[in-house]
This record gives sequence, structure tokens and C-alpha cells, in this order.
Amino acid sequence: MSLDQLIKNCSHQDAQAQSQLYKLYASKLFSLCLKYSKNYAEAEDNLHDAFITIFSKIKQYKNKGSFEGWLKRIAINTALQRYRNDVGVYDIINEASIEDVSVVVNETDVSIDFLLKIIQELPNRYRLIFNLYVLDGYSHVEISKLINISTGTSKSNLARARMILKEKIEVYNATQNSQSL
Repeated sequence: MSLDQLIKNCSHQDAQAQSQLYKLYASKLFSLCLKYSKNYAEAEDNLHDAFITIFSKIKQYKNKGSFEGWLKRIAINTALQRYRNDVGVYDIINEASIEDVSVVVNETDVSIDFLLKIIQELPNRYRLIFNLYVLDGYSHVEISKLINISTGTSKSNLARARMILKEKIEVYNATQNSQSL
């Protein structure tokens, strides 16, 4: 069955088509949900909620742009919804002059598994901003609208996330170097 036909069948609440769509995209969307969730269980909940939204709003998809991109936006928004109305989740600090701290990673020094692990360990607010900005390419203006924070807060949280990651990478590299001596 073509993707267009699958979408059409899902819009008519065809359970078999919905099951097929779920099987096609669940693993991709789950990994996306995991990036924005505190843990595996929360990612599963977010995936479930995202598919409920997808199936209820699939008639709104108008074949403009990528269907997968549309699905991803729903999954991200579903995961972020848990944080939108949570007052106090985001620190507001001096937003005026925060320099962006870059994390320079030499691929031979740090494995991708280690990077994913330390990104997942970031505090929620920092992980969300880091993932949206660095991994998914959102601008600070877009992030501020997505999760109801100021652009400056988005920038400061990204800088803090990068500092934490940089420190963890430096400790890891120092440990690795001392063990090889």
C-alpha cells in the first residue's frame, strides 16, 4: 500500500492502516521522544500520546512537506507539552551577555554512546534546549515559542548545557588518559 493510501485509510480510522503506520514510524519517533524525555518510560508515554494525536489529526496533513517531518513535529511537541506549563522549570538568569560555549569533541576521544549518555543525563531544561538547538536545528526564537521561554533563556540554557557536557568530556578524557599510562 502506498503512503498516500495509508494516510487516507488512517484518516478513515482504519485500524489495520493505523497499525501499519505505527509499525513504519514507531522506532524513529520513539528515538526522538527519548531525546526529549527524562527516561525510557516517559518516552514510551510520549510516543503513545504522539500517536493518539497523529491519528486524531491525520486529516489535517495536506501533503505539504514531508509526512515524516509532520510526524516528528507532533512527537517533539508532545514531549515538550509536559514542560510548557511547568512554572519554575527554566531558570531565568542574566540574559544580556551570555557567550555561547562550544563543545569541541574529537571523535576518537569520545564514543557516540558516551555522548548520548551524557546528553541524556543533562537536567531536563538543558537537555531540551540542547536537543532542539543542536540536534534538531531549531533556532532560539523557535525554541522560545515552542516552550514559552525567552530567547535569552534559551541561549543561556544552551550555554549551560554545553558547559556541563564539556566538563564531563574533559573528565572522561582525563580518566582515559590516566588509565592508558
